[in-house]
Amino acid sequence: MVDIKAVAILGFLSALGAPQTAEAEGCSRDAYDGNGFIVCTIDPATDDLRLFLNDADGMPYRRFSALAEAEEARGRELVFAFNAGMYGEDFSPTGLYVEDGEQARAINTIVVEGRPAQIPNFYKRPNGVFYLDDDGAGVVTTEDYIAMAPDALFATQSGPMLVIDGEFHPALIEGSSDRTRRSGVGVCEDGQVKLAATDGGINFFNFATLFRDHLLCPDALFLDGGNGVGVYHPELGRNNRSWHGGYGPMFAVVRDLGD
Repeated sequence: MVDIKAVAILGFLSALGAPQTAEAEGCSRDAYDGNGFIVCTIDPATDDLRLFLNDADGMPYRRFSALAEAEEARGRELVFAFNAGMYGEDFSPTGLYVEDGEQARAINTIVVEGRPAQIPNFYKRPNGVFYLDDDGAGVVTTEDYIAMAPDALFATQSGPMLVIDGEFHPALIEGSSDRTRRSGVGVCEDGQVKLAATDGGINFFNFATLFRDHLLCPDALFLDGGNGVGVYHPELGRNNRSWHGGYGPMFAVVRDLGD
């Protein structure tokens, strides 16, 4: 059972800029510029990072606990998990989705015109792709992914990009009043992958600053926001459930139960 009171206290202390008060395998609570976060660090060379969408019957997992149970039946432990981008009412990915080298959804190149405030987050260009191949992990714009055509083992498309080659997405506004919970993924200077989710509301610009200036990730991608933000890590008391019936794609680090 999640200890709601303990989680709230930890988030409050983080938001005040207090030192890390909780740490668990692969993830820790962090604070930067007055905001609290959960940050998970993955080394693609040693950690078994995967993407998951559907169960053995072809139905979306939707809940982290359902994925954890399925992985246990396969002899693997779900160490931690995050939602992995945007999805439709049927929980299918909005954009590109590759799992175990198989493309389940083609890359989305639809262009939505209008004022920035009217354009859904996924379509705020440039959007981008997180991918994992035999050489490691990357976060690139959708256009660069198409040009590169990597032989991806796993990939998920979302938007907007937060940081592109060390520069902020051009649509991000410093001091914006658009504050909500957010999650994202970055690939950092040392090749490590960072997954981050906020404890409270934050604007896009400050969230991008977390990745570039604090986590040292020159490339980062927004995953989801508001009540769609999801984290699973039992040691940190997190097993979020989505307000609209479940999650679509999920990032997860797994390991064999015998390890």
